[in-house]
Formats: sequence, structure tokens, C-alpha cells
Amino acid sequence: MLSSALRARQQAAVAPGVGTRTIFAEKAENAELWDVDGKRYIDFAAGIAVNNTGHRHPRVMEAVKKQADSFTHTCFHVAPYEGYVRLAERLNALAPTGAENRTMLVTTGAEAVENAVKIARAYTKRAAVVAFTGAFHGRTMLGMALTGKVNPYKKNFGPFPSDIFHAPFPNTFLGISVDDAIGGLEALFAGDVDPDRVAAFIIEPVQGEGGFNVAPAEFLERLREIADRHGILIIADEIQAGMARTGRMFGIEHSGVRADLVTMAKGLAGGFPLSAVTGRAEVMEAAHPGGLGGTYAGNPLSVAAANAVLDVIEEEGLIARAAEIGDRIQSCLKAIAERQGMERIGDVRGLGAMVAFELVTDRASKGASPELANRIVAEAESRGLIVLACGTRANVVRLLPPLTIEDKVLHEALNILEASIEAAFSAAAN
Repeated sequence: MLSSALRARQQAAVAPGVGTRTIFAEKAENAELWDVDGKRYIDFAAGIAVNNTGHRHPRVMEAVKKQADSFTHTCFHVAPYEGYVRLAERLNALAPTGAENRTMLVTTGAEAVENAVKIARAYTKRAAVVAFTGAFHGRTMLGMALTGKVNPYKKNFGPFPSDIFHAPFPNTFLGISVDDAIGGLEALFAGDVDPDRVAAFIIEPVQGEGGFNVAPAEFLERLREIADRHGILIIADEIQAGMARTGRMFGIEHSGVRADLVTMAKGLAGGFPLSAVTGRAEVMEAAHPGGLGGTYAGNPLSVAAANAVLDVIEEEGLIARAAEIGDRIQSCLKAIAERQGMERIGDVRGLGAMVAFELVTDRASKGASPELANRIVAEAESRGLIVLACGTRANVVRLLPPLTIEDKVLHEALNILEASIEAAFSAAAN
């Protein structure tokens, strides 16, 4: 098999720290992917929430090809171009800050996070940043410092930058209430960092790697009040939850709370590398000219793709479609969880088409069962469905289908998922 030969070549050529699955892709279309051996998969990973508009959406591909016929790179700092300006205008209009906005483009989610922190520090003239337990903000040194998950992201890679602190993220399933989380933040201010030294809170409205934990609206409202009281900015990390994934353009919109800065990446450019920081004009203008950017920042091909993605989201009604897909997935999973013998499904949660279920030893103790989660992932893959594990306890299975998935393919995928859960539970019982 070609995949076996490629695995051998990978082991001889690629650093082992670059962890991968065993599927070697050959082609993909919308919600389907075929490997080099000709096996078909339904893709419920979507490149980790990158292909919200599906693999190779015709509008995206057309826009990229058209741009490639003109130019592929000038460096925006050297010779700017209209596409970048147009995308900035559109993101300024969309970002939920309640104010006039400005945008900068870079390449990766980690770059967006780093630049958001730089901008927040420049504006507030403060150094400290508070992130939250279970957070994921990237693999750079600052990104790892902000991340609230050690293995595999932070293990063996320290020391990390200073002036980074973590407060509790509410988690109803594990008994961490909004009051508990706010109390933990207040304890942090009392014992570790003066709030007058804090430039920003950075928070995912729906945690990605942390296990698809949804920030309650009450928590975000109280965080906003604390931020306003102490002159602290709120950075909404929308890298995984943004671009229509949750049934709103941005996850924080479900709460009605306004951010000061918003980071985007993943679904922004339909499979092409692009990220953005959009925020209140007075905040974004704090950085001096030349202080932001990068050689590949706002690559013309990726920018063209992103403008097409925004067109597709609007014209194909993908915000509403995300909510519909999420309702179908959650209904399916909750029905499975209610069946006798399925008590190790401890929780089903998510927003829109960002859905996960948590596997436990039993519902009383809520002990983590990463082995069962991994078995479900493996069973699904063997049946032709790609799903991913996540969570600080590695016991959560996350589902991220393209928002353009056809109904019949979604139905097929849910049948495969149900069979995979049943097989994994049966094997675990024997």
C-alpha cells in the first residue's frame, strides 16, 4: 500500500515531534477526503476547523487562481494591494467590538495572538496578560506560555515568557461554576498580579484544545465588567470558533459581550494560511508604524481566498447552516448517551457546528477515559470518518464538519459515528 511506504519515508525524513495521523491525503472535495490507497473518508476535522467552507470550494479556488495570474507576493510593506485593504474593511465591519475598527493581517493563529498581545501592551503601557486554564493560544514561546495545557504543547519546552498568569475557566461538567472562576480571578489579583499591571485578558469563547468548553454568557459579562473597572482589554481568541463555526460569525457574539481585540485564523481563508487581528481603532493605532507585520503577512493568494470565504459564508447562509448542523449532531449524540450502556458519555456540548462529547469512567466520579476517546477515534477512522480527540484530560472527541457538508453525507457520517461509539464501548466492556 502506498500509505505504508509513505509512513516509512516520513519516519526517515520528518522530525518525530511533528505528530500525525496515519491518513495520507491524495485528494479532497467539500466534506470528503481520499487517501493515497483510494479509501474515502468523511472529514469531521476540516483541517482543525480550517475548511469551514469545505475542501476546495469552487469560489475560493477561482479567486486564488485569478490572483495567481496577477501576482503571488510583493510583501505588503513593499507594494500594498487592494485585496488586503478590502479584507480589512470587511473584517472591521464584522468584528464585535461595538466601535470603529482597524485590522492587520499575518499568517498563523499564533502570530495573531502574539500581535494582539503586543498591541494590548502598547495601548495600556502594561505588561501582564491573564489567560485561562485549558486555553490553547499557539505553539510559539508566548503562545505556549498563554496555553493552559501541558502535554503535548508545553512539555520540555520551557522556560516561558514572564508576566503570564492563568485564572480558572468555568466548567459546569467538572463543577467549576462562574462564581468559582471569578473567585479564582480575584484570588489571582490578590496574590499574584496587581490588576493595574494587566494589559489584557485573552479568552476563547469556546475552548478548542481545552475540550470545546463554552464560556457562559454570565462569565463573559462579569469579565467585561472587571476589565472595564481596571482598564484591562479583552482579546477574544476566535481562531477556532470564528468564521461562522458556532452559528454566529464569532463565538463571543452569543454572549453579547464586546471584545477590544479579536484574533482570527483557521476558517478565515478556506485552507490557505492567513490570520488577522481586528480591534478598536484607538487600540490598534497604539503600535507605531513598522511595529506590526511580516514578510509573508497578508499573502495575496490567502487574502483572495479569505475575501471569497466571506462571500460564501454570506451567500450560502453558512451561519444558519452551522446552527442546523450542530443541532443535528447534538441531537444524535444525546440520543446515544441516553441509551442503556452508554453511561460513559459524560457530557455533550458545543455551539453550532463545534460539538464535542466527553468520555468518563462513570458519570458519578467523572473520571477521565482517554483510552475510550482514542478507541472511538480509531474505530471511526477504520470506518471512514475522521474525528479528533482533545481536552486537557485527553478524553473528549470533537466534531468539526465543513459547514458546506451535504445532508446525505452528514447523515452517513452520523451513522458511522454511532457505529464507532457502539464498537468502542463493546470492546471496552470485554
